[in-house]
Amino acid sequence: MRPSGRNLDEMREIVIETDVTRHAEGSCLIRCGGTHVLCTATLEERVPPFLKNTGLGWVTAEYGMLPRATHTRMRREAAAGKQSGRTQEIQRLIGRALRAGVDRSALGERQITIDCDVIQADGGTRCASITGGWVALRLAVNKLLKAGDITSDPITDHIAAVSCGIYAGQAVLDLDYLEDSEAGTDSNFVMMGSGALVEIQASAEGAAFSRAQFDEMYGLASQGIATLVAAQKGASR
Repeated sequence: MRPSGRNLDEMREIVIETDVTRHAEGSCLIRCGGTHVLCTATLEERVPPFLKNTGLGWVTAEYGMLPRATHTRMRREAAAGKQSGRTQEIQRLIGRALRAGVDRSALGERQITIDCDVIQADGGTRCASITGGWVALRLAVNKLLKAGDITSDPITDHIAAVSCGIYAGQAVLDLDYLEDSEAGTDSNFVMMGSGALVEIQASAEGAAFSRAQFDEMYGLASQGIATLVAAQKGASR
């Protein structure tokens, strides 16, 4: 039995509320059960120096957690004077994931920055950030298209992410914090709406996992991604 009482293949409730901030070109608040992430997209008519005069655009991301997103207060990274290795790794993952679904030549020489701020954490914050970040990106690109600043849609497919794991010896979908903290195996699957894989992160926290167990997690992830893509479609119409 899962601590939440969910079935092995049952996702937490997914709610995506759009246009939650006034100034960002795209924004949403994504709630995956007890994990809540504010995602905003900022459009700039410039690119990093290494892309200047290439005709290619850029999508990047920043990630952070508010001090009381967790059970005990965390010190702000700005107060510490540097980002943690975990923060850097997650924001690079978000950027890589979202770029996989963008035709950067169609975007032109402009940059879209996705900011993902975790308001409340209950497991799967990086996955929620990728899924919500795509919605914010979609909304920002819609504004470019509506204004006629670009003529071809640079977004080639949906990008979403979900966690799976081996908990109490069984493969489960969309781990919350209690499951994640005790899972024998923890994995994150980033996939396109088409089902194509973008990235997989998987590690044995206890005993090594078998090919059969990996295949179970992959199957659950594919099911979960379909649910997330449906939620993205509903939010970004």
